Amino acid sequence: MKSKKFSDLFTRLREKHPLVHHITNYVTVNDCANITISAGAAPVMADAPEEVCEMVMYAGALVLNIGTLNRGQIESMILAGGMANDRHIPIVLDPVGAGATRFRTDSAQRLLDELKITILKGNAGEVGVLAGAEGKVKGVDSHGVTGDAVKIARNFARDAGITVVVSGITDIVTDGKRILLVDNGHPMMGSISGTGCMAASVTGAFAAVSDDPVIASAAALAAFGIAGEKAASGARGPYTFKVALFDEMAALKPEDIASGAKIRSK
Repeated sequence: MKSKKFSDLFTRLREKHPLVHHITNYVTVNDCANITISAGAAPVMADAPEEVCEMVMYAGALVLNIGTLNRGQIESMILAGGMANDRHIPIVLDPVGAGATRFRTDSAQRLLDELKITILKGNAGEVGVLAGAEGKVKGVDSHGVTGDAVKIARNFARDAGITVVVSGITDIVTDGKRILLVDNGHPMMGSISGTGCMAASVTGAFAAVSDDPVIASAAALAAFGIAGEKAASGARGPYTFKVALFDEMAALKPEDIASGAKIRSK
């Protein structure tokens, strides 16, 4: 696909510097905050029920991540998500570990049922579980899905009325009609914890400045993947890669996306 629309969106992100409200997990919260800054947006990490509705009123997007969930956090997500829906603020849901336990699966399903989610971003196992397609999850890691992941994502997106993103070697983005495949990234992105969570944060940043969640998701994954490719070129191991990932995301330019995005239609 022509990459100008994706690079133009990145330019808009850097110009508008939107606030991205996160209710996320404590394992990767700092990484998510810093990748949001590196992408060009402003993060806020607030999950107290006393303030989430007020906080999300000022945000351009809301990112919900159930990586270290508890009942109180889910209630805060419902409160914040309701306000986001009322104000037409896009919501990105990362159902980390859905399928590993009943609590995780039920919590993710509750968020999908009670909120109008804009973008569901998960690995193949998580998305497969929520789509009823026998996804396989161990801990918070995907062990694949039974069937064609593209068809499963497309049908799920169409039936649920959301944009579905399936992360993997090739990322899948679909709203049930359009299907975009993103081939950017590097194997070292799987050598550290948190890259999936960070991808959701970057997706939220792009969604905050776009009215097309398919284009926003594909642009975000391409940008993050290009940063990963650049970071891996000089990394000596997982930790130097992680530091370089933030540096490369911060240094990324629209022309890097225009020339380097590997996005194709299916």
